Amino acid sequence: MQGIKRRITYVFFYEAITIVLISMAFHAWADDDSGHPVLLGVITVVLAVIWNTLYNTLFESWEKTLITRGRGLRRRILHAVGFEVGFVAVTLPIFTWWLSISLWDAFLLDAGLTLFFMFFTFFYNWLFDLIFGLPVSAQ
Repeated sequence: MQGIKRRITYVFFYEAITIVLISMAFHAWADDDSGHPVLLGVITVVLAVIWNTLYNTLFESWEKTLITRGRGLRRRILHAVGFEVGFVAVTLPIFTWWLSISLWDAFLLDAGLTLFFMFFTFFYNWLFDLIFGLPVSAQ
């Protein structure tokens, strides 16, 4: 599977799993039964879809310029870390404002989520490539 079909499939499954996990985390952090943590989860996932699409397009464009093909451990780590660092820049101010918490508390929340999703992203990408094959950029 290649091209836009691959990207849509990738994003759909990644974010479907993520919406469940992140809503549970926000619910636990907010410590209430309101729908606000779930709404923040949805907003975060929508932003993640946009960032995911942009980041993977840029990453694969860069990847095409490399002599070495395939996706070894180093490249997979670079991919996961790059995605999460960029996403923190977007989510940190939103978490601070939405949850009415200090920048430090938002940072701790974001750091915990980032650490979790860095590993999740790494293993998700690996499994996705095993199931659907490598994209043309890595072949």
